Amino acid sequence: MNAVDMDGASSSGVILWLTGWSMPDTVFDRLRELLPEYVHVSVEYNDADSPENMLHLTETIARKIRFVDEAGCSIRRFQGSILIAGWSLGSLLALRLAANGYADGLVLFGATARFTRSKEEGIFGLADGYIRQMIRGVSKDQQAVETKFRKFMFTDIEWESGLAASLPPIGSWTVPALIAGLQILRSEECMSNLPNITCPVLLIHGTGDKICSYSAVLELRDQLPHAKLVTLQDCGHMPFLGREVHIAGELRGWWHDQQQN
Repeated sequence: MNAVDMDGASSSGVILWLTGWSMPDTVFDRLRELLPEYVHVSVEYNDADSPENMLHLTETIARKIRFVDEAGCSIRRFQGSILIAGWSLGSLLALRLAANGYADGLVLFGATARFTRSKEEGIFGLADGYIRQMIRGVSKDQQAVETKFRKFMFTDIEWESGLAASLPPIGSWTVPALIAGLQILRSEECMSNLPNITCPVLLIHGTGDKICSYSAVLELRDQLPHAKLVTLQDCGHMPFLGREVHIAGELRGWWHDQQQN
């Protein structure tokens, strides 16, 4: 849902959901059901045709939630907080929004401040050449690239449990949207802005994440001024999938504690 209409909304606030590469926003449906006290808004990336369009869509929705007027002034028309929940690619976009003052709090799943890394920083991310290879591959065989990517998203234990079977079908994003998302993963760098993100941040990460490594989230935790890390053992790149009840409880308890401070 890219439209935002919250006038008169009575809730604990708003959560803006930013999904990961190639995944429809529906992956968050169960988690949203468990957080009925919030108004839920999301950005649909499946038809974005360029990195610029993807970034513009994200900021446009964030501005509407924050009710920023033409002069750039923030106008709060409802009671409650504005949380931005981002997963993977969405975590980079969420950090970008927070650095620009759009969030009261962040909830980041499988997050990193820089997706691609040099050989010397290999423990923190993937090589740029790997992403360039994915870009070339998507244009030739979208199904094959997405299938291979999904295989890396889960630990062996998760595969054996059948967790991957709950994923939506491959192919919800257009090829231009997939390429746009990969280009953002290549270029977006949030590291330099981390000390300026002063809102509370909840990091939820699996120790078995092969896409955004656990080392990357430790780096995030150490450089964000107000971050809490929830570690999930034997968990891969989708720490919320199949764990929605636990995650909803963590989010609710964390934000309650922040409001008491």
